[in-house]
Amino acid sequence: MYLSGFVHREELFELTRRWLCARLEPDDGLLITRTLICDGFVLGETLEAIIRKLLAAFHQESFELKRIHFKGELRETLCKSLQEQTPRVLELIQDYRKRPEFYYKDVPINGVMALDQNGRLLGLYRLKRPRRIAEKANRYIANWIFQMVQEKARRLAEERARVLRIPLELLLTPEEEMAQEFIRAEKEIAESFRDGRIQMDRSALTINDIGGIKIVADQQTLARMEEVLEEGPYWEVVEKEEYKGEYRAKSFILKHRWDKDGVCKAFMEKEAWKRYLNRGIPEGELAKGIGPWLEDASPELYLEVMFSTFPDMVESELGSCIHEERILAQRDTRVYKGYIPANVEFLVEYLFSVGLSPKTQIDSLPILLWGRYLPETMISKIRALYGVGENGPLY
Repeated sequence: MYLSGFVHREELFELTRRWLCARLEPDDGLLITRTLICDGFVLGETLEAIIRKLLAAFHQESFELKRIHFKGELRETLCKSLQEQTPRVLELIQDYRKRPEFYYKDVPINGVMALDQNGRLLGLYRLKRPRRIAEKANRYIANWIFQMVQEKARRLAEERARVLRIPLELLLTPEEEMAQEFIRAEKEIAESFRDGRIQMDRSALTINDIGGIKIVADQQTLARMEEVLEEGPYWEVVEKEEYKGEYRAKSFILKHRWDKDGVCKAFMEKEAWKRYLNRGIPEGELAKGIGPWLEDASPELYLEVMFSTFPDMVESELGSCIHEERILAQRDTRVYKGYIPANVEFLVEYLFSVGLSPKTQIDSLPILLWGRYLPETMISKIRALYGVGENGPLY
């Protein structure tokens, strides 16, 4: 995975590549812990600075930032905001109030809402949770591996066609033989990881929306705000997309030069090290600041800014394109569901768990890409990072 919102993305990409090839180095646990602390803080502070700039340019009155931990907090705020009271908005809000438990209200979110003086939602920013990053990394690498497996299987078919001296398009392969060719190709890919020969495709594995901002406003305000985005000068729009189906919004990927001095200063002024006292690094070291850890950091990072009208925002949180249903649909429509992508997801989630746990030293990797595991294996290994044993047997 290449997490473009992290300022140590190159180092993390190389570490992930090594882990996928079962190459663990002694300081990896400490490296991951430091990366998640400083890169997470850099991204969070950058998102806050950008949303303040965008909102301040279009809202004369003051606004407040409020941290949230569950989706229900966001959805309750939407119900109280009512910027545009269309029949559809009123219908969705009424249904939510009748049965809020139906709307995934306890789904965790690592986010901050921007509220006006009347408590109405102006926007929010969030950092993806490790579980969602692992899941997205699974999808990206699964698609990449699937293409390689397909290409290998095709070459096997081409070889059979050559031996039989017939064009490939005339080759009739029994379904069982095609399945065996796919399995054989998959094993070859797994072996290339095992031998450390695999070459990772950075462009295919890039995730640009680790950090994201969503602005909620009327169409006129959003149009003017889009002009501000295009003008810069603090950032550059490198990609944009408009969603026009059930889910409607505009997405912009920004390349942003973050403020190193401001971030380091904020870490000290906010006494931010106190957030990380359970990460296995002594308080005395954390209290010195993250400046030394940022000496080799990239001066730029990437993030997503999304624009949405209030009715579209309500639709995406309470309506036919509710966010959690889109996530479930993505899980159900994966093209490639072999053991390799499942192991990728296990391993990436374990990587993040190491960086968030009290342990900075690990002796071995619990997941090998070419092995086969149940989710219980990964869960038990993560529990062990926190010193929590398995539940005892019933008998």
